[in-house]
Amino acid sequence: MDALELSEVVRNYAIVIGGIIGIGVGAWRASSANRQAKAALSQAATASRDHITDVFGRAVGHLGDDRLEVRLGAIQTLRRIASDFPDFAPSVFALLSAYVRERSRELEKGDVPVDIRDIMEFLQTGIGERS
Repeated sequence: MDALELSEVVRNYAIVIGGIIGIGVGAWRASSANRQAKAALSQAATASRDHITDVFGRAVGHLGDDRLEVRLGAIQTLRRIASDFPDFAPSVFALLSAYVRERSRELEKGDVPVDIRDIMEFLQTGIGERS
């Protein structure tokens, strides 16, 4: 084998070795990008859940407000949470049921307040049409 043939063989082996290294680096980068994407999705899900929990807490606080419009806004917020986030629905139903029970004790005979009527309609229909 002369020098020219030897240089072609060495060159071909170098190309194959370079290709194998390139494939390895590409696979490693793809795996790394996949892990980063999964971590970002997990972070986004956690941030969303934290936000909804915060909104839920603020709405609960507004249920005790003296102003009807604030209470109605809180009720609508809780309804939206129950419809958009089904895993929160049992908590919303339990909370609104307890609110109706407690407020009903304080009421005198006569007309049912708007906020109680709104909650009762929601509890009767579930997440259904009015969400």
